[in-house]
Amino acid sequence: MLASAQHTPAAPSYHSRPEASGTLPGVSRVDEYRRALSRRRDFDAYLRTHSGLPGPRGNLELAAAAAAEGDRRRFDRYLRLTPDQAPENTPDVFLVVCGTLGYGRLLAEGDLTLLPRLRRLANDPRWRVREAVAMALQSWGDADTSALLREMRCWIRGSLLEQRAAVAAVCEPRLLTSRRTTNAVFTLLDRATRHLPRQADRKSEPFRVLRQALGYAWSVALAADLELGRERFERWAGCDNPDIHWVVRQNLTKNRLRRADPAWTRRVLTQTGRTPRRAA
Repeated sequence: MLASAQHTPAAPSYHSRPEASGTLPGVSRVDEYRRALSRRRDFDAYLRTHSGLPGPRGNLELAAAAAAEGDRRRFDRYLRLTPDQAPENTPDVFLVVCGTLGYGRLLAEGDLTLLPRLRRLANDPRWRVREAVAMALQSWGDADTSALLREMRCWIRGSLLEQRAAVAAVCEPRLLTSRRTTNAVFTLLDRATRHLPRQADRKSEPFRVLRQALGYAWSVALAADLELGRERFERWAGCDNPDIHWVVRQNLTKNRLRRADPAWTRRVLTQTGRTPRRAA
């Protein structure tokens, strides 16, 4: 089924498990996995065996292949695995990741009925599942960036983990190909950043992961169009909230931003050199 017209999820750019065996010229690792899966009756067992879990990195090339080769019934079955049944860092949670990425493929093919389920998955306690949600949304964005941005305007008003999913989904260089898109992403980043000082529980996991996402996401959007976002970012650089101060400085240390404008990056970093006192 390699030549089918269905949307193939983009090959993952992070957390991929390196493979020792060689790859045929012109054939990607994802393509090789797709061939293997299309010939197997023990689809689930193959995914578990080659998941790379337990371990620090799951095999996301295999997950992309599973998302391309699976169907809605299979994905639904994987997503019924609860955190108790498929704990973090196990081969079973890899099945949930595959199902989530599969939803992204189906979204890209036009099945918008899956959005409520994906939004619930954005709140999953398993970080690999939450990461897969962002990747699934990016697959949708590859097919229809405007639709993704419209939906993310709703998610950015949701829970902290939904906001994190929205930020991670749209701050992907391959999606930031037009000024209109990048401007919409800056608006989403403004809204998510504005929410940080309003949170009472700054030690919670949702707060931590949203702050962490904002700590790199601004630099991705700025690298795509610095002129468009410079003034917005400088406004946040003048904020004395300690969490926003951390977000600003984290972005200013990213090489992508230093490459975009070294002098400006040094200047703003110098201006934000004082660390604000943390509120009691």
